[in-house]
Amino acid sequence: MSNEETLYCVGCGAEIQTDQPDKRGYTPQSAYQKGIESGLLYCQRCFKLRHYNTLEKVSTSADEFLAILNTLSEKDALIVNVIDIFDVAGSLINGLNRFAGSNPILMVANKMDAIPKAVKHNRIENWLRKYLKDNGIKIDDLILTSAKKRANIDDLLAKIDEMRDGRDVYVIGMANVGKSSLINRILQATGVEADIITTSQFPGTTLDLIDIPFDDANGNEASLIDTPGIINPGQMTSILEGKELVDALPNKEIKPVTFQLNPEQTLFFGGLARLDFIAGERTSFTVYMSGQIKPHRRKLEGSDEFYQEHLGGILQPPYPENEANFPGLVRKEFSIKTPTDIVFPGLGWVSVSDPVQIAAYVPKGVDIITREKLI
Repeated sequence: MSNEETLYCVGCGAEIQTDQPDKRGYTPQSAYQKGIESGLLYCQRCFKLRHYNTLEKVSTSADEFLAILNTLSEKDALIVNVIDIFDVAGSLINGLNRFAGSNPILMVANKMDAIPKAVKHNRIENWLRKYLKDNGIKIDDLILTSAKKRANIDDLLAKIDEMRDGRDVYVIGMANVGKSSLINRILQATGVEADIITTSQFPGTTLDLIDIPFDDANGNEASLIDTPGIINPGQMTSILEGKELVDALPNKEIKPVTFQLNPEQTLFFGGLARLDFIAGERTSFTVYMSGQIKPHRRKLEGSDEFYQEHLGGILQPPYPENEANFPGLVRKEFSIKTPTDIVFPGLGWVSVSDPVQIAAYVPKGVDIITREKLI
């Protein structure tokens, strides 16, 4: 590989190199030559992700991601912020308006396919607008989409073209919101080859800026720039890997599960989280989580010992091979007075409508929040 020639992986944006297998952008010399000939050059990491869905770790840091976001206010661009509608709290970027500066922000709520079909989109949009306002996040417009189901992609394209005014488009978002999948759908809708950007169920698969030609409707030359996702340490998914991560993320419409609980009862969500009903009248708790996470109900008495005995067994995930390294759970108590979601970022939420006293448990470092009911 010539020292004077700088090429980039079309999948993750990393600078291609053939000398250091443990560094980002590595590709074997033979694969490099094939990529040059085909016009689609992927690093080894992206190749394995695309063909085998296996992820090789490389050295990246949150500082690098934040450095990219810190340059956005200097650009003259449209900022498209992709969030996960199933994990709003975990996928919002702290300081979004500071990063964007005076640039307009289009918020795109992806993964609508995970929300039960019976819920009207107008309700979701109104709830999200209020949630953003209550949390001090100012946006110029909002659109709901599903990259997986290709829903509202044409509307999204039209909205982008309306708001960009001939400028470049920067797509930003936390890891695992489906950002790269959404960009692939946008590119497909404009006639570009399908699935150029690397996507997977693993967070943080984009490593650097990916600059893609993206002229506006009037033919003005401009780019669409995919940026790396930031892994949120407060999300459950930040401590999960492999099958545990895949199982925690919903891959189809959520089927809510409702439990009629009495005080002094407990719900375990695999071994990842726990909810204790401490005091109140018998009431309903509705669980919105991946179908692979099996809630387990039992009496509160003896639940600490039950967790220690059955973690990695009855209570999965985590699975036996990772049980020993799984962080202990931390307790936080809440007094619920109005219809509320108890949110486990990166995992899902539990809804309750009646006044109750509860305690929620998550691994150390993972957030727990409450919010006005979404559904």
